[in-house]
Amino acid sequence: MTVAEIPPPPLPVRDRSAGRALSPMLTRLAEERATGVLVREHGTLYLAEGRVVHAESPFAPGLDVLLTAHGTLAATAWQQAAAETSGPLHAAELLLDSGLLPAGALELCHLDALYDAGYFALAPSSAPGRFRYDRAPRLGPLPSVPVVALERETLRRRLLLHRLWPDPAADSAPLIRAAPAAGRAATAPVRPRQRAVLDRVDGVRTAPQIARNLGRQAFHTLVDVRRLVAAGHVVPRPAAPPPPPLPPVTDPDIALLKRLRDALEAL
Repeated sequence: MTVAEIPPPPLPVRDRSAGRALSPMLTRLAEERATGVLVREHGTLYLAEGRVVHAESPFAPGLDVLLTAHGTLAATAWQQAAAETSGPLHAAELLLDSGLLPAGALELCHLDALYDAGYFALAPSSAPGRFRYDRAPRLGPLPSVPVVALERETLRRRLLLHRLWPDPAADSAPLIRAAPAAGRAATAPVRPRQRAVLDRVDGVRTAPQIARNLGRQAFHTLVDVRRLVAAGHVVPRPAAPPPPPLPPVTDPDIALLKRLRDALEAL
């Protein structure tokens, strides 16, 4: 099993996003009660009349995973509903109308998935968001959330993770078991919930991939991972060293041309 020594944590960095909107574009869309799809670097937000009705991110398990991973809904039932509708939100509404899902369970999973994907969608990005006005998102039977509520919850989650362990490297890198540094006290015990995460640390999986494998929210898995890092059990896998430089060209023809060029320059 691959292990690594734990480096000292970086100094805390002040969160400069406090006191301002995470996405000025999203705030403006909420104020104008826009309906459509906001695509950002790490996720997508679906707005209806300025409220967030659905969110998706490649870093967060979707509503289908949260519903089917622990027996709340049979996977075949979701697959059939998804085949008959145009997206996960409409598939969920179809299941609700058909009586295959209790309203309370579906609403809870829907909000869990929305806040989970929304956290990643509102992450700092290197590219501007793009909004497409579209009538497809709508206020339906499932709960929607105000933009200000999603941003407030995202900020709360950022602060919580920062307090647990200030370095975000473990949020997205493959994870490996850690070897305690020399002279360091024994690592803290692992709680049962964290044990499930630790058992899936293999040097390949990232925290979002572990979350999908467990059928859990990605943010809750990030909490477990940062606690495991802080306790000395896990570290991000070090980046692979760059490949060695190519050997110098020794082709005699090229060497001869170089000598001729140097001779001409000397004239």
